[in-house]
Amino acid sequence: MPSKKTDSPKHSQLAGTDTPDRANTNAKVQSLEDVRSDATGQALRTNQGVRIADNQNTLKAGDRGPSLLEDFIMREKITHFDHERIPERIVHARGTGAHGYFQSYGNHSALTKAGFLQDPAKITPVFVRFSTVQGPRGSADTVRDVRGFAVKFYTDEGNFDLVGNNMPVFFIQDAIKFPDFVHAVKPEPHNEIPTGASAHDTFWDFVSLVPESAHMVMWAMSDRAIPRSLRMMEGFGVHTFRLINDQGVASFVKFHWKPRQGVHSLLWDEAQKLAGKDADFQRRDLWEAIETGDYPEWELGVQIVPEADEHKFDFDLLDPTKIIPEELVPVTPLGKMVLNRNPDNFFAEVEQVAFCPGHIVPGIDFTNDPLLQGRLFSYTDTQLSRLGGPNFHQIPINRPVAPNHNNQRDALHQHVVHKGRASYEPNSIDGGWPKETPPAAQDGGFESYQERIDAHKIRQRSESFGDHFSQARLFFQSMSPTEQHHIIKAYSFELGKVEREAIRAREVNEILANIDLKLAAAVAANLGLPAPTAVTVQVKGSQLAQSPALSQLNHPGVVGIKGRKIAVLVADGVDAGSVDRLVKALEAHSARPLLLGPTSAPVKAADGTQLPVAASMEGMPSIMFDGIVVPGGKASTDALAASGLAKHFLLEGYKHLKAMVLTRELSGSLGLKEDKGLVLGDDQGAVDAFVKAVEGHRVWEREAAAEAVPA
Repeated sequence: MPSKKTDSPKHSQLAGTDTPDRANTNAKVQSLEDVRSDATGQALRTNQGVRIADNQNTLKAGDRGPSLLEDFIMREKITHFDHERIPERIVHARGTGAHGYFQSYGNHSALTKAGFLQDPAKITPVFVRFSTVQGPRGSADTVRDVRGFAVKFYTDEGNFDLVGNNMPVFFIQDAIKFPDFVHAVKPEPHNEIPTGASAHDTFWDFVSLVPESAHMVMWAMSDRAIPRSLRMMEGFGVHTFRLINDQGVASFVKFHWKPRQGVHSLLWDEAQKLAGKDADFQRRDLWEAIETGDYPEWELGVQIVPEADEHKFDFDLLDPTKIIPEELVPVTPLGKMVLNRNPDNFFAEVEQVAFCPGHIVPGIDFTNDPLLQGRLFSYTDTQLSRLGGPNFHQIPINRPVAPNHNNQRDALHQHVVHKGRASYEPNSIDGGWPKETPPAAQDGGFESYQERIDAHKIRQRSESFGDHFSQARLFFQSMSPTEQHHIIKAYSFELGKVEREAIRAREVNEILANIDLKLAAAVAANLGLPAPTAVTVQVKGSQLAQSPALSQLNHPGVVGIKGRKIAVLVADGVDAGSVDRLVKALEAHSARPLLLGPTSAPVKAADGTQLPVAASMEGMPSIMFDGIVVPGGKASTDALAASGLAKHFLLEGYKHLKAMVLTRELSGSLGLKEDKGLVLGDDQGAVDAFVKAVEGHRVWEREAAAEAVPA
């Protein structure tokens, strides 16, 4: 499928045309080009460069005799094959990625001395990896789970990795509990079930015993855990970081990625069906969007807290289970990220990319968040075993565009031939090179923030980390009624999979009751448990009763229906003019209309023309689309009304609250009534109403009626 070409930096910066700061961008592109291999027109050779005459047969003693050990070609080929796989990530194993660029909106030197945030003309290459947490590499994309959102900035001061999630908090406060959490959420050890899911005893046993997890579990039970697309989810740095300017003035910050496509999710029924019908749904969606030129975009922003205001909140900034509500500290936009190029090789780029929160540049520094502090060790330690040693930074996808000269030599998979006699510092033999760069110099060396610390060594949690329920309550009470309904259903589904009633009761009575008694009562009723009548701990009040920024319905996006997939159902006898009007109207909004027929064969229109289809309705079911339109043509609509497959497609789309354009006759035959998102006709007014409904993502007003519709 051809890409849409533009003259904007989002395309041309990787093509080597005249764009700002293209030298830095092209340096990264060239570092990958240097190691790419194109076999077109090339002779088949061994890894040692020897031409191969026969790649079909092992060397044997006679045509039916034993294979000979001396066959170096066969041995090399089989040996390499036997060692092709590397250990998958313990968490975030299932992922995908893309290349792109970041561009600052302005000069943010008052906030940070990080160079990539100071020049709006600078184009900084990035690579982003999205992932699920729990499942292995072969698990499905659409499971209920946290999504990883890791960005590698190839800045000219070194690589900066912003390694976050699509949720702004985490399950635990201290890194020492991370192995316990992961062991609990992973498949149970006695039977390795379930794959890619948290709906089992060990997870709920752990979180019901660890109240600090209550806020994050609330996010995980919300629609945030089943995003419609990787392009349509927020990203967060999770932890509080520091930004530092040239004068040494530091500010606390929280990093935010806000998608210009809006924040949208699947329905749970859709997510489950997609896991079976297209386990690659989200990675396919990202790939196709980039290939067709619908480049995903996010705005990078920060919440800024001056050091003097560190203790002005009713929570601790160092607590990773807490957010700073945006109503208290708005997000300040810094720049925009665009993903505009797919990987050339999944393994070499997506699997071998190595992120670490400890990869920072001058102007960015850490805080004493105890979860962050553990991550600074854990990520590098993980890469050592996954990627075969300490030289993983030399793998092309991990190489910085900045030079990296030091005295770290040798070790496994060393790719650099180091010159010189001195592999130590200081030295005089090699003229003292490489030398340190004083922090005060232009392009100065990295200097850690000088934070005064005067304390005893102690294993103890700060009292300021002790409130586990007020922000979980704030989250639930900030949701729309629709979102609250989904959260209740999610808790009920997950806990319904728990075998031990004691665990279910503990979660309801000791966790949910302390968040919201109505929530607890609704879940209890669905589980057949008595409703709790009182809290078990005294929950302190929050500074806010609600935070509208937490509701997805308040983040519709700014790009309309750009990139949205619309199913156009056709059968023999369809009105070709109606098809043409609808398709052109949708394409005018940069949507992606796809014609679907009863089979994959072309459809014959009423005027005799042949209309090729993208797929059959069975091959691409309604759950893969954002909206459905049915063009006019009596023979076509009669055929659809008589088709069980088409009726299922349409009823399922209605049940999943999709916007739809139908003929009056077809709507009547299905027993569906016109509503805000079910539009009759194919004129411009119908298209306008349909587009507006798709912009809202779902026809939420239909949900109560739709739940009674079989599909």
